[in-house]
Amino acid sequence: MRTMTKKQKNLLLRIIAGAVLMVLFSILPLKKYPLLRFVLFLVPYFTVGYDILRKAWKGILNRQVFDENFLMAVATVGAMVLGEYTEGVAVMLFYQIGELFQNYAVGKSRRNISELMDIRPDTANLIIEEDPAPAASGTGAGGAEGSTDVAAAESTDGPGAGAAGVSCTDAAGVSGTGAGGAEGSADVAAAESAGGPGAGAAGVRIETVDSEDVEVGSLLLVRPGERVPIDGVVVSGTSSLDTSALTGESLPRSIGPGQEILSGSINLSGVLHVRTTKEFGESTASRILDLVENAGSRKAKSEQFISRFAHWYTPVVCYSALELAVLGPVLSMLLLNKPGGWPLWSDWIYRALTFLVISCPCAIVVSIPLTFFGGIGGAGSKGILIKGSNFMETLANVRTVVFDKTGTLTKGNFAVTKICPASMDSCPAGAAACAEAGTAADAYTNEQDLSISGENGQGGTASDRILEYAALAESGSNHPISRSLREAYLQSLKIRGGFENPSRIGEVEEIRGKGVIAEVDGRRVTVGSLRLIQDLGIAVAAEDDHSAWETGTVVHVAVGDRYLGHIVISDEIKPGAAEAVRSLRQAGVARTVMLTGDAEGIAAHVAGELGVDEYHARLLPEEKVQWVERLLADETPAPDSAGKAQGEEKADREKLKEETEGKRADQRIKHGGALAFVGDGMNDAPVLSRADIGIAMGALGSDAAIEAADVVLMDDDPLKIAKAIRIARKCIRIVNENIWFAIGVKALCLILGAAGIANMWIAIFADVGVMVLCVLNAIRALAA
Repeated sequence: MRTMTKKQKNLLLRIIAGAVLMVLFSILPLKKYPLLRFVLFLVPYFTVGYDILRKAWKGILNRQVFDENFLMAVATVGAMVLGEYTEGVAVMLFYQIGELFQNYAVGKSRRNISELMDIRPDTANLIIEEDPAPAASGTGAGGAEGSTDVAAAESTDGPGAGAAGVSCTDAAGVSGTGAGGAEGSADVAAAESAGGPGAGAAGVRIETVDSEDVEVGSLLLVRPGERVPIDGVVVSGTSSLDTSALTGESLPRSIGPGQEILSGSINLSGVLHVRTTKEFGESTASRILDLVENAGSRKAKSEQFISRFAHWYTPVVCYSALELAVLGPVLSMLLLNKPGGWPLWSDWIYRALTFLVISCPCAIVVSIPLTFFGGIGGAGSKGILIKGSNFMETLANVRTVVFDKTGTLTKGNFAVTKICPASMDSCPAGAAACAEAGTAADAYTNEQDLSISGENGQGGTASDRILEYAALAESGSNHPISRSLREAYLQSLKIRGGFENPSRIGEVEEIRGKGVIAEVDGRRVTVGSLRLIQDLGIAVAAEDDHSAWETGTVVHVAVGDRYLGHIVISDEIKPGAAEAVRSLRQAGVARTVMLTGDAEGIAAHVAGELGVDEYHARLLPEEKVQWVERLLADETPAPDSAGKAQGEEKADREKLKEETEGKRADQRIKHGGALAFVGDGMNDAPVLSRADIGIAMGALGSDAAIEAADVVLMDDDPLKIAKAIRIARKCIRIVNENIWFAIGVKALCLILGAAGIANMWIAIFADVGVMVLCVLNAIRALAA
């Protein structure tokens, strides 16, 4: 009762009152007083069913006659006219019991989902910076007078640390010195501990505002136990985050200064200062809620079928009941020579009314959308966002899964593991002499070939120079490989001294899928794939091409027309990737394919470790789309004896583009079901859009992934791919169970009703009983 709405409680009281009166009037000796009996039974009838009669009348006035309210009204009014008062009231009574149960079940499902997805705080603690109080000032280490607002606190190493030359004052008005003096207590957390919630440090106050009013770039305070209201970057403070509402992952995540923080996460321990990077409506929590709320607008084929079915079904059964009431007695008199009269006509009218009650399509119309709603909500609680029931249906039909490699099957956290200068007869292929990244010594020191001009030069070994050129050329790119080169270079600067001068970098041209050509110290530097080096006519000795046996990404470096050497960057396979591939097979996926831009050797190594059926290597982004086109058309060559289909040459790919161009979308699902593409969501948008269903994995917070994909897995766990497919298949199985069960029971009862075998009580079961059973079955989708 406590979880019921006011409307549901009122309906329950009406049902109880109607049931008591119906039983009472049924046992009273009123048959000698037919008029009194009729009037008395009208009381429970109208008590229970007045709203049904009102809705039916409104439907007639609005020319939307044929619905379940009309069927119940005609059937029960007819039963009352025929003198079947108890059955007429009972039909209305049990119909309302079914409606109450349905409303409660739907409401409970919505509440469960709302609780699971209630991840968007309505308020935020805004830190407002003000002019410092004049009484709270002092002199820092440099002798300059300073103040402790939040900006000063941010410029230090962390909350509470005083800046050099800045006086730090806590909320109690005690001043302290900066670097070289006592530690300051200038952050907002210290202010709160001194002055209580809402109290700020000198020049700082905290104001609780609506999250929608917070502007990009604002500074927020997130206390322990609070949800993060808006996406941002941690300015100061360290803590653990509960991201289970976003990712379904129970283990907390550590976070500190400089790291991105997503709305909807729960701060478990320390006080955090967060600089917002998005507006409230564009933050992760808002986008997730919007996806869940709008998922119902994308209807599956089965839902569309049910809507069309109900549109035509109800008028058909109404006219069938009318024909039964009229033609039944006429044919009985003509063919069976039965005597006419009111008894014959009332018998057939009663059959027609029973037919109407049985035919009510509530069970199907209610349970099918509820099943999809429950499935989408249940998946969302596990960190799987399915954008609509149409995608749920397609996902259940997946038989081919195509993976992007980097960031999907591998971690994507590249690191420089080896640097090999051009051999010049000193670095034979496969030799262990190639320098390991990060060592202080290197066997290769051909200064005249690798020299960097004058004062800009780092000095050191040939490997140092290759890494320096590569990092500077890639300094403007956010690609994971570029970041790994820069990180390795910056670490070498710390080890060997020196510095990075941005003025050394001139014009940069990025060649999509191949690499970059940049001007460094006035020279043309080429960094990228072997294909890019060869396209520029730069000669690479056979012994310098290690791509056939290296198990990492090989980045080649050239200055001008001279090839300098290559850098090996390795990526780790995700711990659960191999198990994810096995789980897909157990879930009924017949074919797994991996597409990658990496070299053949790397692709073969990863594919062999994971056990995927096929791989295709050295692919540019547009070539991945072409391969998906071919896989959709089911024209891929069969895997060889090792279970691997090798990559084809460029001419074949151009021919493939012409062959697959213009294929109709409705011809995609062929020979073994739908095709799903799984990518990391950042640069796979074209392929995600082209597949039957696109799955973005580990894409939480990525706008590109949320927009392009049909299913968004909100963390990096590849095992959730198989889980998503199992959820979809369970949901569709429940839908099919409800459809066939409801249609089967109703068809049988309609035949029995037309034959005069089934009475109103059986009709009540065929309508209300079937609906209750279908709704109970539909709720199982929530626990998918």
